[in-house]
Amino acid sequence: MMTQRLIYPPMAELSRLRQPLTAGETRVLDLFSHHLPQDWEIYVQPHLNGLRPDFVVMNPRGGIGVFEVKDWNLGAMRYFVRNDTCGPELWAQKDGKEFSLQTENPVTKVNLYRDEIFNLYCPRLQQGNGWAAITAGVIFPFASSDQVRRLLAPFLQSQSGDRYAKYQPVSGSAELASSDIRRVFPESVRDSSYVMSEDHAKDLRGWLVEPDFAATQRTPLLLDRNQRNLAESRTKSGYRRIKGPAGSGKSLVIATRAAKLAKEGKSVLVATFNITLWHYLRDLIVRDLDAPEQLRNIRFTNFHHWCKLACHEAGWKKRYEALWKSGREEDVLNIGLPRLASAAIDQPGATKYDAILVDEGQDYRPLWWNILRKACNPEGEMLLVADATQDIYGTAGSWTDDVMTGAGFPGGQWAQLSVSYRLPPDALDHARRFASQFLPRKLVDLPEQDQEALDLFPCQLRWVQCDPESSQDTCVDEVISMMLKTGQCGLANADITLLTDRKISGDGIVKKLSRKGIQAVNTFSATDDRRQKMAFFMGRAELKATTLHSFKGWEARLLVVYITTASHRENLALLYAGLTRLKRSPEGSSLTVICSAPELENYGETFPDHVIRPLCFSSLTSAG
Repeated sequence: MMTQRLIYPPMAELSRLRQPLTAGETRVLDLFSHHLPQDWEIYVQPHLNGLRPDFVVMNPRGGIGVFEVKDWNLGAMRYFVRNDTCGPELWAQKDGKEFSLQTENPVTKVNLYRDEIFNLYCPRLQQGNGWAAITAGVIFPFASSDQVRRLLAPFLQSQSGDRYAKYQPVSGSAELASSDIRRVFPESVRDSSYVMSEDHAKDLRGWLVEPDFAATQRTPLLLDRNQRNLAESRTKSGYRRIKGPAGSGKSLVIATRAAKLAKEGKSVLVATFNITLWHYLRDLIVRDLDAPEQLRNIRFTNFHHWCKLACHEAGWKKRYEALWKSGREEDVLNIGLPRLASAAIDQPGATKYDAILVDEGQDYRPLWWNILRKACNPEGEMLLVADATQDIYGTAGSWTDDVMTGAGFPGGQWAQLSVSYRLPPDALDHARRFASQFLPRKLVDLPEQDQEALDLFPCQLRWVQCDPESSQDTCVDEVISMMLKTGQCGLANADITLLTDRKISGDGIVKKLSRKGIQAVNTFSATDDRRQKMAFFMGRAELKATTLHSFKGWEARLLVVYITTASHRENLALLYAGLTRLKRSPEGSSLTVICSAPELENYGETFPDHVIRPLCFSSLTSAG
């Protein structure tokens, strides 16, 4: 029996789309629904985290297609391409007036959608060959494909007839009239792919479809009275700043506030520093919504990704690309890109939001915050949450009282969250001791105990001091030792997370584990960092390994933390962030720290299980 094709939203609900289908989009949907092979799923105007492709089609065994449809009549006015210093731009002339259409350039838009799908929303597609799984097509239902190709030729990455043209098809009225699906979407005939799988399809579906609202997914968010008050109220100015130590519920407040605003129909930008927090915050927000479509009111980003999209929205793709060739990466990230985004957000039609909520505010520079403010609607609201104790980039000191006043905050104190609901009591005591001993007093915000939890959450704390030469083997041994604790108390090997302060050391440990047949999903590759981070935080059923930087904001019941150096304040703040990642559970949790930094040896002796491994130690690793 033939299965029914998945069309989302269902055909009966398409009349309720926020943006009604155009005549051309209706023709394209008719072509796809009647002539695509049955295994192809069709997503109409999906909300791809704020991006709005006209169509995404997907076959778990065949690939992905993203399409931009333009109802333009190319004879109604003069369309042409103008070259400037940053490359070609699409223009038009009507009634003697010339104007830019670059922000509506369908090739630029569909290429952005393809890149975002590959890099962020389907990150497990293999590097290199994975591009072959994604088609980026342009369809003009009321113009000939020859006309369209001539107009758009300067923007196409392939020309008609070359081997790559099938991945960027251009089609027009004749192809639609003849229902020539192979011309519109050459890859539609593919029913098997060596790069595409059901796992990749699941990754993308999570962003194309509103979340499942099954009862098991909808455990309400639990907030204490202080958290609830901050999440459900608004200041007179609309500006609020909240500080609190690790585990005190800062992300809960952001999630609850975002959900409340989304339920009111307001547009919300949730901005993090770390790209890996998107999934975590999204899952929290979903639990507090009333209906799945409300998630469409929320967009997730980190600051530099927002800058990129602001530049693309302004039609400044070439300027954005040229920026990276103009200087050091650090200068571009900290100054050049923010300034370009600041100019882009001033352009007519730039996307603005009713609320902008910033997590990990201690990692933001005041310049970045002030640029984000420009994307907030008048009478909108801005929320900044921060923990200066986790100042791993050395930026928290920039937020002086004078700077705060200039950043839109009136005088007065920060709102404060104090109680840690994440850490087991014993682990919290050691984290407090570490912060008091090693971090600047003016930045330290010590978490307070949840008095109701003192005897409810047991944990095992272990410190292994070793020489640098034996440290990677020691880490392997400790991971294997922790694997022996799984299989009980609701724990599995996938619950183990290895955190390191340096990529190079983490990569070495992962390779040693692999030689023992232990595979770990990790973010240690020297290239493709962003894709690996997104893939890492997608519920993978393997042991996980990443940097302490990337794991900020997350939590785990089984942690192995490796520290190589403690010579600077940022290194010490990084270890503090690691110590506070342990998640409490009535069934217990476990933290092992492997340290080759001699400055921390005395502190390590305070752990209940403390081991010193000499250089000559013959480990499990050497026995393998």
